[in-house]
Amino acid sequence: MKEKMLKLFRQVYGDDSGVRVFFAPGRVNLIGEHTDYNGGHVFPCALTLGTYAAVRKRADKKIRMYSQNITRGNIIEREYGDFSVINKNNWSNYPYGVVWALQQKGIYIDSGFEVVYYGDIPAGAGLSSSASIEVLTAYMLRELYGFDMGLCDIALMCQYSENNYNGMNCGIMDQFASAMGRKGHAIFLDTARLEYEYAPVKLENKKIVIMNTNKKHSLGTSKYNERRSESEAALKAFQTKLPVKSLGDMTIEQFEEYKGLVSDPVHRKRAKHAVYENRRTIQAYNALAANDIKQFGRLMVQSHESLRDDYEVSCRELDIMVSEGLKHEGVYGIRMTGGGFGGCCVSIIDSDRLSDITKAIGSEYEKAVGYKCDFYTVLPGGGPAEL
Repeated sequence: MKEKMLKLFRQVYGDDSGVRVFFAPGRVNLIGEHTDYNGGHVFPCALTLGTYAAVRKRADKKIRMYSQNITRGNIIEREYGDFSVINKNNWSNYPYGVVWALQQKGIYIDSGFEVVYYGDIPAGAGLSSSASIEVLTAYMLRELYGFDMGLCDIALMCQYSENNYNGMNCGIMDQFASAMGRKGHAIFLDTARLEYEYAPVKLENKKIVIMNTNKKHSLGTSKYNERRSESEAALKAFQTKLPVKSLGDMTIEQFEEYKGLVSDPVHRKRAKHAVYENRRTIQAYNALAANDIKQFGRLMVQSHESLRDDYEVSCRELDIMVSEGLKHEGVYGIRMTGGGFGGCCVSIIDSDRLSDITKAIGSEYEKAVGYKCDFYTVLPGGGPAEL
C-alpha cells in the first residue's frame, strides 16, 4: 500500500520526494451503541480497513488536500489560519478541523503541508471513516511536526474537532477505537471515565462479518443530534431525584423505579435504551471473556431490538438484514452497528457455513429492497502507524 500511496502522490503533486505514508483504522462496534455520549460502556474494535495518507511538508503556509475517493476530486487548498468551514458536507472539513483543533489546544504547525488521502472503508457504511481520517491527520501531523501528544489525547482532540468544528455531537468511541486499536483485541471502554481494557477476540471456527446494506447513512443529516438531546432531557428528569452524572451511571433497577420522573414517553424510551444497552455491553464483555459466544450473540440481538424499538435509529434495510440473518443456524448474533439510519450490521457466523449463509441473506435482501448488499469478513486491527 505504501507504493500505491506514493504513486498517487506523484500523480497529484508531481513527485514524491520527502513523502511519508501513514494509516489509521476504521472501527466496528460489537455492542454498546449510542452509549458513549450517555456515559456508558462500548465494545468496539479497530479494523484492518481504514484511511491512508501520503504527506510532506511545504516551505510556505499553504495546506493542500486531495482525496482519491472523491470522484473527480480536486485539490482543496487553504492558507494555514483560514479556519472557515468550506461547506457543511465537504470531506476536507474533517482533517482540516483537526488542524483547527490543534491550534485551539495551543499547538501551531510551522509550515503548510500537502497530502493525498485514500480510504478502503466503504463510504457511508457507518464504519467511522470520519474518525479514521481525523485520527490519521492528528497522528501524521504529530510525527511530521514533532509535537507531544499521546494516543488517548489524540482521540479526545479529534472528538473535540468533530463536535466543535463539524457540529457533530458524537461521543468518544469512534476516535478512541481508531487511536487505541490493538490487533486481535476489542476495547472495553468506560466512556465516562476513559478507563479501558483490551479483550482478546478468540472466535474459534467463527468469523466477524460486516454486512453493508448499501443504504448510505449520514450522521450530520440524520437525527443523531436529536437523540442526544432527548437522552439529555431524560437525564435531567432523573437528576431531580437521583445523584447520577449520566444515564450510564444508572442501574436497570433504578431506571424501572424512577422512570416515572420522565414524563415524555419518547425521552423515557431513549433513556431505557441507554441504561439497558450499557448493562448488555458489560454482560457481553463478560460473555466474551468466558468464551460464551452464544450469550454474546443473544445480547447482540437484544441490542438491535432496543435500537429499533426504543432508540429508533434502525431502518427497514437494517431490520430486513437482521431478520434474514436470524433465520440461519450458524448466525450467533447480528445487529446494526454505528449511528444507524443505514450503514451496516455486524454478525458472528460459523466459518464453515459462512458462504452459504451470506449468499442466502444477500439473495433475500436484494429481493426485498431492490439492490445488493455487501459482506466483509474482518479482523480486529491495530491503531495508527507510519508505513
